[in-house]
Amino acid sequence: MKIAVIGYSGAGKSTLAGMLGEKYSLPVLHLDRLNYSPGWVERPKEAGAAEVGEFLDANPSGWVIDGNYSRWHYERRMEEADRIILLDYNRIFCFFSALGRYRKYKNRTRPDMADGCDEKFDLDFALWILWKGRGRKQRDRHDRLEKKYGDKFIRIRSRRRLNKMLREGRI
Repeated sequence: MKIAVIGYSGAGKSTLAGMLGEKYSLPVLHLDRLNYSPGWVERPKEAGAAEVGEFLDANPSGWVIDGNYSRWHYERRMEEADRIILLDYNRIFCFFSALGRYRKYKNRTRPDMADGCDEKFDLDFALWILWKGRGRKQRDRHDRLEKKYGDKFIRIRSRRRLNKMLREGRI
């Protein structure tokens, strides 16, 4: 099984990906981990693209990948995925979820991030969660994916629905 987990910052993509990887005994790739070097320095685009391609090639029988990153084999990931799960939670939920994550991991690196990327929550990130990361471009991309891959596309709009689907074995 191949599962792509996408959605807004703070929605819980990495947590869900880890749970699904464990549930189905699949390797998990967190794209945020590839995007940043220690100190939250963005890595060159080409490096991440190469690593994502290698991961896809090395795991033809199944994987879980969380993250959006359209520059890294996005179409290939969506095409190959058996399930595309969009965590489409509202901005206030994502804001407080990210704030809670910050409190949990303050001054530490969370498990799904590159070493040396201690959890942070600043004004730029808050603005990204609340406005900048939620533009028409992102919504249109999600709508196009749903239209193109409707049979394998799952849009989840609340944590309650996600938990219910997990309990019922629908994910």
